Amino acid sequence: MTQDHDFSANSSAEQARERMRYEIIDDLDEEFELSLEENEGEGLDPADRVFRRTYFRELIRLQAELIKLQDWVKATGERVVVVFEGRDAAGKGGAIKRITQRLNPRICRVAALPAPNDRERTQWYFQRYVAHLPAVGEIVLFDRSWYNRAGVERVMGFCTDEEYEEFFRSVPEFERMLVRSGIRVIKFWFSITDEEQEARFRARIEDPLKQWKLSPMDLESRRRWESYTLAKEIMLERSSIPEAPWWVVPAVDKKRARLNCIAHFLSLLPYEPVSRPEVVLPERVFHPDYEREPTPETMLVPQRY
Repeated sequence: MTQDHDFSANSSAEQARERMRYEIIDDLDEEFELSLEENEGEGLDPADRVFRRTYFRELIRLQAELIKLQDWVKATGERVVVVFEGRDAAGKGGAIKRITQRLNPRICRVAALPAPNDRERTQWYFQRYVAHLPAVGEIVLFDRSWYNRAGVERVMGFCTDEEYEEFFRSVPEFERMLVRSGIRVIKFWFSITDEEQEARFRARIEDPLKQWKLSPMDLESRRRWESYTLAKEIMLERSSIPEAPWWVVPAVDKKRARLNCIAHFLSLLPYEPVSRPEVVLPERVFHPDYEREPTPETMLVPQRY
């Protein structure tokens, strides 16, 4: 009897280890799936292969730190806003994806607002962004933000000179008001070269999985590279304040940009590990009169794989 019990226990432990191994491999597969979009791995020289391994190790380590940050934000009731800005194809979305990949979407969420509708155009400019600010215990990542007025709206002529100047009068006070209310405001600008943006645009044009990323506005931004450069320089100069400074992320190398951005983001917050109560899995309750009904064949998803 004891031997049977020991065998059962050993078998269960082995199954648990195998299941854990499967989960780890599945997580790694996720990472490799994400990296496939850049077609890396083939034709890399030895130094690049070494860094690629370093990248995955560091990404997983930093994502573990992000989980600690998430727990700290929830436990302490912090409110955090992170603004991601940069040229089209600068890599903002890839960085945001890696930050949120393992986090709870109820705690860390992304705000990616579309173009304002007719009603929103008549509101106070910051009004529609205020609705997406974090409550207690939340992190909000703005994939583009109120700085649209200083960038695309200015370059494309979607705002007047008066609205543009009013933005720069208002935005420092707006952000100071957020900070005074207890919201931490962090702002990242992803910086790439003219040549790198052109290469990424051409890659998107040739890749059917990426063509959706190119809008007419993106294509027009290529023609107006210098206008966007001037708008960016003015924006960084006029809206970087001690309470919410701009941080520029060199982003020609996407992988290094992601690691550097996440590491710096973590360094800006005084998070600490939060103790968790021990998790105990309760025993399953069995009812002898319950019998599970088979699922009707008509409801089953076809098993193509």
